Amino acid sequence: MMRTILLNLLSIIHFFSIAGLAAYGLHRIWMIRCWLKLPRAPLTSGSPLPLRNPVPMVTIQVPLFNESLVAARIIDAVAAFDWPANRLEIQILDDSTDETRPIVDARVAYWTGKGMPISAICRSSRTGYKAGALAHGLQQAKGEYIAIFDADFVPNPDFLKQTIPCFVSPDIGMVQARWEFLNAGASWLTRLQALLLSAHFGIEHAVRCGRGLFFNFNGTAGVWRKSAILSAGGWQSDTVTEDLDLSYRAQLAGWRFVYTHDVVVPSELPVTLADFRTQQERWSKGAIQTARKLLPKIFAAKIPAPVKCEAATHLLANCCWVFGFIATLTLYPVLINRIGIGVYQILWLDLPLFLLTGIAVLAYYAIYGRSANLPQSLLILPVLPAASIGLAPFFSLAVIKGLFQKGGAFVRTPKFGFQDNAPVRRMSFNAGNQVSINLFINILLFLYTLIPVWFAWGRETWPAIPFLCLFPTGFAIVIVHDLHETIINYRFFQSLRRFLSKIPI
Repeated sequence: MMRTILLNLLSIIHFFSIAGLAAYGLHRIWMIRCWLKLPRAPLTSGSPLPLRNPVPMVTIQVPLFNESLVAARIIDAVAAFDWPANRLEIQILDDSTDETRPIVDARVAYWTGKGMPISAICRSSRTGYKAGALAHGLQQAKGEYIAIFDADFVPNPDFLKQTIPCFVSPDIGMVQARWEFLNAGASWLTRLQALLLSAHFGIEHAVRCGRGLFFNFNGTAGVWRKSAILSAGGWQSDTVTEDLDLSYRAQLAGWRFVYTHDVVVPSELPVTLADFRTQQERWSKGAIQTARKLLPKIFAAKIPAPVKCEAATHLLANCCWVFGFIATLTLYPVLINRIGIGVYQILWLDLPLFLLTGIAVLAYYAIYGRSANLPQSLLILPVLPAASIGLAPFFSLAVIKGLFQKGGAFVRTPKFGFQDNAPVRRMSFNAGNQVSINLFINILLFLYTLIPVWFAWGRETWPAIPFLCLFPTGFAIVIVHDLHETIINYRFFQSLRRFLSKIPI
């Protein structure tokens, strides 16, 4: 009796989770439908618009923390901006505790000697992390507009001339440019990231901007009106996604945002699975923290219902990681509970849900990838469902932490200064002691997800086996990748140890 009750309860939980994933799939279908209706010309274009006279004062902010491999590159890039020097201020917000500081000092001294208005602003502590550094710099900023770039971005010299003219009305508070990627072809992981992020900008930002919905500043490669930041309450560190938090507060305060698809800024993607996982865990946790903080205000605000609905969908999208992980854990109990139901009898429920949860999402990225001419990324798209299954446990934990924790450590994503698509041969600074824990968890889940495959095989339910194999395949991909990166890290440390042993003491 108790066994039957438990199996029924797990089945309800399973299908509730599948329904949550299906709702996400429906939203992807709606997004792609809206995107296909948009004009094919760029949504906005900064280059044809004239600069106002007099030219406005602009402050460039570059927050840094231990970015020795890319610090010089980003400083040189912003110092080369085609903008009147007397209407420009460059702040290098350096919280570094390693060899980055002398590199920053050297480049700042070089450009100061060239007559550029550039300075390094260093804090005694890293209070508030990136949000704290931006707020500290903002107190000293002279610019009417604030352009922000992370260390791994390389903006073109005409960036300000393309974006500042987009502030065509006084209620525009932020202009976001599109990201491109310096190392998109380095590995299957970077190709997949390039496709996912390209669709985020090309579809989500374009649709939300075009339909007057809320969307977010992505933390870099954008320009803020200083008064928009201040009127919205400034940078706050009670979430680990300070950019998303400020974006929604500013739009609640009445500011409009603009997305410029034709203005692109090259950047660097995480090159290892450990770094990618760390980045996505922070984004997942921060989005839920922002939802918990702002959704009550969004629902209470006097804004159109479609704006509220889309804002909630956007901020809660990472709950899909929890739904996916729950669906994985409850799959075997559901198979046992439905042992007496034939394959063809369950197709009316299972097949539509599968199409919404899997095929709709794949079609979403496939349609955009083909339109955006991303053939290499499209080749790796079939890996997405399996990789998502393998990463879901870690992102789910991040979402749960975001539900109960306020703020948290801002763990930076290491940058290596890639300029091309060379294979990844460097270590991950984020791997650390987590590798063994991650491997242990994924091995257990891999073995657990083999049980449904064995169960279907024993009952000769052949049509179900390819689908069930997707789950252990996902965990196997993550296990193999973690093992590979562990070996790379081990070889790196061995080489470093041999090098240090040769240095006379």
